[in-house]
Amino acid sequence: MTAYLVLGSIAVLLALLVHGRISPAILFVTWAGGYHLLGLSSQQAFLSSFTNPALATLILLLLVSLALERSPLLDHLSSSLLRGSQPRATLKLGGFAALVSAFMNNTAVVGALLGPLSKQRLHPPSKLLIPLSYASILGGITTLVGTSTNLVVNSFAVESGLPALHMFQFTLVGLPVAIMCIVVMALGARLLPANAATEQESRSAYFLEARLAPDSPLVGRSIEQNRLRNLEGLFLVEIERDGHLISPVGPAEVLHAGDVLVFTGEIAKVQALQRFPGLQVFGAGADALLKSNLVEVVISNQSDLANRTLRDVDFRTMFDAGVVGIRRGDKRLTGQLGRIPLRVGDSLLLAAGPDFFQHRNLDRNFHVLNGAGLRPRMTSRQSTLALSGFAAVILLSALEWLPLFSGLLILLAALLASGLLTLGEMRRRFPFELMIVIGSALTIAGVIERSGAAALMAGWMRAAFDGYGVYGALVGVYLITLALTELVTNNAAAALAFPIALGTARAFGVDPTPFVMVVAYGASAGFLIPFGYQTHLMVYSAGRYRMRDFLRAGLPISLTYSIGVLLLVPLVFPFRPA
Repeated sequence: MTAYLVLGSIAVLLALLVHGRISPAILFVTWAGGYHLLGLSSQQAFLSSFTNPALATLILLLLVSLALERSPLLDHLSSSLLRGSQPRATLKLGGFAALVSAFMNNTAVVGALLGPLSKQRLHPPSKLLIPLSYASILGGITTLVGTSTNLVVNSFAVESGLPALHMFQFTLVGLPVAIMCIVVMALGARLLPANAATEQESRSAYFLEARLAPDSPLVGRSIEQNRLRNLEGLFLVEIERDGHLISPVGPAEVLHAGDVLVFTGEIAKVQALQRFPGLQVFGAGADALLKSNLVEVVISNQSDLANRTLRDVDFRTMFDAGVVGIRRGDKRLTGQLGRIPLRVGDSLLLAAGPDFFQHRNLDRNFHVLNGAGLRPRMTSRQSTLALSGFAAVILLSALEWLPLFSGLLILLAALLASGLLTLGEMRRRFPFELMIVIGSALTIAGVIERSGAAALMAGWMRAAFDGYGVYGALVGVYLITLALTELVTNNAAAALAFPIALGTARAFGVDPTPFVMVVAYGASAGFLIPFGYQTHLMVYSAGRYRMRDFLRAGLPISLTYSIGVLLLVPLVFPFRPA
């Protein structure tokens, strides 16, 4: 009976994850805590999930990456990668991004290249940003440290008493699969849209809001009388009044105090509003806005702004900037912008004040597409030393001369001692939410296994694939993981699929390694839906994509990836090793 109750609770958890209104961290820690309170997980098991060696290694890797992502290497090489035809540029960019992502956090790689690719004019950014996101995923599947998903699966394996996964255990399958997918990606470059790339067109993709002050002489006069219908480069599309929208706006519409006027067109033409007294653009007069820098940013996956509105936060005080416009994918958001919950990946056009780039919370909240960098880059000498130290740690771990955890700990200490990484930066960007998700997921996975729920699911899997043998069950586990990673997050998919995979392998009496590996590869197979993977969200608004753009470009990649994984895994990791 307990097994069925646990499965029922997991179904509720999955439904809430798909719904997306509640943070995965809150859901996972609530479920893990609930299982502990119900006696399904002991205190020792619960606490040990958060001290798992593989989880500690992942945290160290992410902290070290904070310094490595400041290397100028990506900036220096990005321009040279784009020379030549579109397919050739995609091939070079994909290969380079995959190579770097094999050893660096993929969000750091995409974040570093997002600005340069958005600003370059050799090719439309929309032709490059989805390939960049895909390539960062493909590079991640080639090594243990390439993506947090691999380290998460490793932590599940260690927790279940299986041997730890090795640094290059993923390479024999991951490398050929990555090469095949990058080639397909280059050949399918025509499937991606060629969205506008100029700076002027980018800024005109926003709406601008202006509030009418109570003492403005415009109050009590019509749109026609105030001459608001024929502005240079701007068009009045609607008025927000007392929580209601007036759209379209007729020439006889009389303005009231407190009205919010919503304009579209060339946002850089905001000077057209200068001649209207009492018309304020996001709390500042047009004069002040013109003296500011217009900076475009993308909300990061670590941002405190996610799922909050502009009215929930004192945005101007937090960042010394006013929000001029918001864009989500190819959609320009308008009307009551202050009440729209922001999402990871939203693109904001900011009127940045002189202290904007001095705020310490910028790198946590935003990826900057134009303007100055957030943090000073390393010098060439510093970059060489940091990258060489990281390469040495990876090599010593691969040769089994020094545990990865120990090597990263030494490197972290060296970065702190040299000043290349500071305690303040570590504190601001500590991956607390990821630690909560993975630690809680380990507890949940243990409950699924100990309660008999995993064995129950394995029995159903065996019955469903009995006529197809163990290979059919392997395909089934992979497809379940693939579906989960498209619907929820990659780490959540790994957490929910791993107990099923392990139970299925034991039900068939075979080596669990191939099942563990397809969970790792399947959890990184999110190519179709932009909302399930962090790097997709990062490029979604910057490239002005639609959902169908990911479906068109991602379907050939997903098919190639899946065929490659399902053909190679049983060959490289046999069910019954000799």
